[in-house]
Amino acid sequence: MRWDFSTIMVLFVVVSGLIWAFDALVLAPKRRLAVAGGGADQGATGEERAARPSVVVEYAKSFFPVFLVVLILRSFLIEPFRIPSNSMMPTLLTGDFIVVNKFTYGIRLPITDQKIIDLGSPERGDVVVFRYPGNPSTPFIKRIVGLPGDTVRYDFKRKIVFLNGDEVSQDAKGTYVGKGSGRGMTGASVKLERLDTADHQILVQPDFRSGPTPWGEWVVPDGHYFVMGDNRDNSRDSRSWGFVPDDNLIGKAFRIWLNLDWGHGFDWKRIGQAIR
Repeated sequence: MRWDFSTIMVLFVVVSGLIWAFDALVLAPKRRLAVAGGGADQGATGEERAARPSVVVEYAKSFFPVFLVVLILRSFLIEPFRIPSNSMMPTLLTGDFIVVNKFTYGIRLPITDQKIIDLGSPERGDVVVFRYPGNPSTPFIKRIVGLPGDTVRYDFKRKIVFLNGDEVSQDAKGTYVGKGSGRGMTGASVKLERLDTADHQILVQPDFRSGPTPWGEWVVPDGHYFVMGDNRDNSRDSRSWGFVPDDNLIGKAFRIWLNLDWGHGFDWKRIGQAIR
C-alpha cells in the first residue's frame, strides 16, 4: 500500500465513519434503553449523562464530514503541491505553491489510482504532476512534450526538440535574471518554444553539455508520455529515466496560489498566476 495523503484520508474517513455507525446502530439504542429503564443516575443530569455518547464518538461524528469533504476535494477535484526545485524555471520557481486539476484527464479512485471515468487526454505542452515511475510515492512536475506514438529527438548541443522529424521552433527572448533560490540561473538564455499551439518559455545554457551523447531519440509507447522540464539543462526527466505511464498521472497544474521561497521570503506578484 502506498502511504500518501489520500491513503491517510481514506483511513480517517473509514475509521471515523465506522465509529459513528457503530454508535448509531448499537450504542445509542442501549443508552436510550438504559435511560428509559431508570438505569442512569437519579435526576435529569444523570439521564443526560447516560444518553450522551463518549468523547471518541463525539470526535468521530464531528470530524467525519470534514475528512470526507477533504478526501473528495483532494482525490477528485483539486490538490495543492509545492515546487521544491528549479527544474521548471522560468515557468515555475522554487517555493511556488500550485493547484492541480485532478479531473482534467479523468476521475481516479484514491489509493489504487484506477481510472473510473475518462474525461480527456493530455496534450503537448500541458504541465502535469505525476508519480515518478522510479518511486511512485514521489510526485514530479514536468511538461508533456511527446504523446503516445511520437518520435522525440533532442539535440543536446543545440538544445532543440524534434517531434516526428520536425524541429520545434524557438525564439530568443533575452537573458534570464534569477532571484532567490534561482539566482544561479542568471545568465541563461530565455527562449519561447512552441509545442503545437502551446507557447511557453524555457531556459537553456548554450555552453552546458547536459547529455551523454550529442543527441537522443525516443519512440513514445502507447499509454505513455515523454516529459521534460522547462529548465532544460537542469532537469531529470524522460531524457534520463524514460516515459510516464498514463496510470501515474495525477493532474494538470493550472495556477500558482502562493510563492514562499524559504530564506528569501514571499513573492506576492506570483499569487494567482496561471500556469502555461
